[in-house]
Amino acid sequence: MNTRSPDSPKPVIAILTTSDRLKQFRGNRNNFRDIIRTGKEMGYLVYVVTVRDLKFEEQTVNGFIPSPSGKLWYNVPMPLPQVIYNRIPNRNEEEKAPVARKIAECLEHESIQMYNPGFFNKWNLFEWLKESKATVRHVPKTRRLKSAATLAAMLKHHDSLYLKPENGKAGKGIMRIKYAAEASLPFRLQIQGGKKNITYKTASIDRLWARLRREKGISQYIVQQAIGLATHRGRPFDLRVLLQKNGRGAWAVTGIGARLAGVRSITTHVPRGGSVEEPASMLEGTFGTERAAVILKNVPTTALLIARQIERASGAMLGEMSMDLGVDEEGGLWFFEANSRPMKFDEPAIRKLSLERIFQFSQHLARQGK
Repeated sequence: MNTRSPDSPKPVIAILTTSDRLKQFRGNRNNFRDIIRTGKEMGYLVYVVTVRDLKFEEQTVNGFIPSPSGKLWYNVPMPLPQVIYNRIPNRNEEEKAPVARKIAECLEHESIQMYNPGFFNKWNLFEWLKESKATVRHVPKTRRLKSAATLAAMLKHHDSLYLKPENGKAGKGIMRIKYAAEASLPFRLQIQGGKKNITYKTASIDRLWARLRREKGISQYIVQQAIGLATHRGRPFDLRVLLQKNGRGAWAVTGIGARLAGVRSITTHVPRGGSVEEPASMLEGTFGTERAAVILKNVPTTALLIARQIERASGAMLGEMSMDLGVDEEGGLWFFEANSRPMKFDEPAIRKLSLERIFQFSQHLARQGK
C-alpha cells in the first residue's frame, strides 16, 4: 500500500549499532562517516543510534553525528527514524538478548522500516539455493560436517574439499583437504591462520577427523566440493558482487570486483593476503577478450537470480548483500558466499553508488509505508 506521494519528505534514517563503554558505539566509524556525509549531500537527516538508546516510546533519541573534522562524535537528540539501516557489527552482538529483542521490536513497529535483520548462516544459504531449479546449478555439493563418515562420503566423489564455519566471516577458520591416493600420507589438511597456512598430513581418515575436531572446536562446519577455479598468474581468483535495492525497490548490481588469492593462500580474502583486482583483466588473461565479455555479462544475471532466491527463501526483507562467485576453468559460475552486512568496496565508483543506494532504497521504503 502506497501511503506517501513520490515527492514526499525525506525520511529520517538511523544507522543501528551497539554501544561501547569506552568508544560510545561499535562499528566501522569511517563507513558511518561516509554514509552520514552522503546522506547530508542528498538532503537526508541521518545519524548513528545504539540499541540501548533507540527507545520507541520517546519523541527523540540519543543520536551520534561526527564533528566537522570527523574526529569526534557528538551526542545529539534526534527525531525517531522512519528507516533503520542495520549495522550491528557481528554475530556475537546480534545474538545477545537485548539486541535480538530490539531488532524484533523494529521489525514489528507500525511506522518504522528496517531491512537486513540478521547475518546469514552458510548452511541456510546453500539450502535456500537448492530449493530453486534456477539457482541449484550454481551451488557446489555441500553437506553439514558431522563425522568422519561425512568426509569419507564426500572424498569418494571429490579429491579436494573446503571446510567452512557456518557462521564465519572474512575467511576465518576455513580449511582445505586434498586427497592423493598414491601418496604415502594421502590426506592433506591445510589450515588457514592469518597470512600463513599450516599443513597437516596423515594416512588415515580417523586421524584426519581427530585433527579436524581439535581445529574446529565447537563451531558448526559445512564441507564442500572444491571448484577448480580459473587462475591468474597461477593463483585462483573469484568475483565479489555488491547487490542493493534501488529507488524502485528492485535488486540491482552496484558493482563487480575481483579478488586474487595471496601466494599459498587457500582463499581470496584480502585480510589473508588477497588483492583487489579488475574483473575484466583477470578474466581476459584466462579466457581471452570475447569469452571474458560473455562471462562478465552472465555475472549480474546470475547474481540477481541468487539474491532474489535468498530473499524469497529467507522470508526477511533484504536491501543489500555482497556475494562471492567463483569462475571455473570452463567459465561456469559458482556461488560461494553471501554477506548481509557487506564490507565497503574499495573501488571508488562502486563505493559512491553503494552509499547513494542506501538512501534511494530508504526513500522507497518510507514511501511504501508498512
